[in-house]
Amino acid sequence: PFQVVGGKVKKPGKRGRKPAKIDLKAKLERSRQSARECRARKKLRYQYLEELVSSRERAICALREELEMYKQWCVAMDQGKIPSEIKALLTGEEQGKAQQNSTKLAKAGKTEANSSNP
Repeated sequence: PFQVVGGKVKKPGKRGRKPAKIDLKAKLERSRQSARECRARKKLRYQYLEELVSSRERAICALREELEMYKQWCVAMDQGKIPSEIKALLTGEEQGKAQQNSTKLAKAGKTEANSSNP
């Protein structure tokens, strides 16, 4: 019935350590503390999710307003009118392109001038 393993005599039966008598009050207190921590984590998780939902809802509202503005622009253009915002965008882009082209030409002229001088 006894086994000798590594010079030690082992009795057959349960493995591992014997369950020590755990103080019941300490166990209950650990359980309460764990429950408090769980509730706190849950509360934080719900707060995070609520903030996430509200930020997404705000983004949706902003996108809907933008879409409505574009729809109104399309209706106006179908009637032959060009909204002032689009005119501003077009003239701004044209000015930007003209500036970019003039800058490119100036740079090209400088590089050609530099390359002709040895």
